[in-house]
Amino acid sequence: MTYPARRADSLFRDVWLPAETQAVRAEVRQFAQDVVRPVAHRLNTTPESKDIFPRAEFDAMARAGLYAIPFPTDVGGRGLEFPTLATLTVLEELGYYSRGLASALYDGQAILVGKTLDKAPQALRMHYLPALIRGEFVGAFATSEPEASTDLSVKSMQTTASRVPGGWQVNGRKRWITNSPVAEWILVLCRAGETLTMLMADMRAEGVSVGKPDLKMGNHVQLTADVSFKQVFVPDDHTVGTEGGGLRVALGALALGRMGIGAIGVAMAQASLDYAVDHMCKRKVFGQELARMQHWQYQFAEHAVGIEQARSLYQKAGYRYDKEGNAEVEAAMAKLTGSRLAVDVVRDAIQVCGGYGFVRELSGTGEQMPLESIYRDAKIGEIYEGANEIQKWVIARNIFGRAYTG
Repeated sequence: MTYPARRADSLFRDVWLPAETQAVRAEVRQFAQDVVRPVAHRLNTTPESKDIFPRAEFDAMARAGLYAIPFPTDVGGRGLEFPTLATLTVLEELGYYSRGLASALYDGQAILVGKTLDKAPQALRMHYLPALIRGEFVGAFATSEPEASTDLSVKSMQTTASRVPGGWQVNGRKRWITNSPVAEWILVLCRAGETLTMLMADMRAEGVSVGKPDLKMGNHVQLTADVSFKQVFVPDDHTVGTEGGGLRVALGALALGRMGIGAIGVAMAQASLDYAVDHMCKRKVFGQELARMQHWQYQFAEHAVGIEQARSLYQKAGYRYDKEGNAEVEAAMAKLTGSRLAVDVVRDAIQVCGGYGFVRELSGTGEQMPLESIYRDAKIGEIYEGANEIQKWVIARNIFGRAYTG
């Protein structure tokens, strides 16, 4: 597949970003071009199965040191001054070619699993986080259940952890769990009495079973499946955080994940705009290029403004988190804006490209087209890691206060 020039290179400037973040962007862009781009169409269009997990790309990311970017030096990380900002930049660069890969192998692995382990008790942290950075295991992060996803309250959570000698016994079922068909370790949020506790369970332990990968509308390379626990033993020293502190642990990781979904949304919007603009400058209708039609000029000018705004929002969220340790409102805004923008831009990109936008592969020439898979992949951004309606509620809560919003 051929890719057009990036319009961001002429429209967008990293003028205020730290030099270390700009260096990460250049590094990861080259990696994505060399490693992800050649296999992106296959990754984005092949239906889910355990066999399609991109193990070669996962290993390449570890060898290239991409998993070291979010973390401090004591666990083998790079020790960046602005690690969250750099991590989000990685997601945009990877997501430009493959949204599912960025979501599964970086958001799921580095943010949800990795950043949770970074807050774990020191013995657990020092044992598993360096191994994650080296790419020695695939992890999964399990909060959602058949009857609990956006609502992670104690009363909704059905997976339980009961005290037994030396640890915990876990029973229940988790749903939509990224990487679970291939994971070796899983972070699982459980109801323990009247509180929630996060545990780290061995996926190979007796009593753990994983269903077949879900067959989804998009994000095929992001393998999800049900995970069932039947009297699964988890040792006491695999409690992540404090007993009863599981919700805080989960929400901390999900807040970072929301920024990441915003960054991936920007990547999809940028890729869609780039492809559509290239097509409009070449394709003639009624004797003139589509790019000469003022309707489309104005439409994509609006989209360029939207991309600039969404990119700035995720960057501000990451920057503030790195400086202050909290960016709840900015994370919600970044997720809401980036995910919604991706859907809007790719929809217009397909419209202006006509059949060339709708087709996956043109059999007559063998040409592979990217917009069809972006359109399928974009929708989930408005749903997962906190539906966009919840993000609006978070923002409203910060406007009006809990006395009015609850």
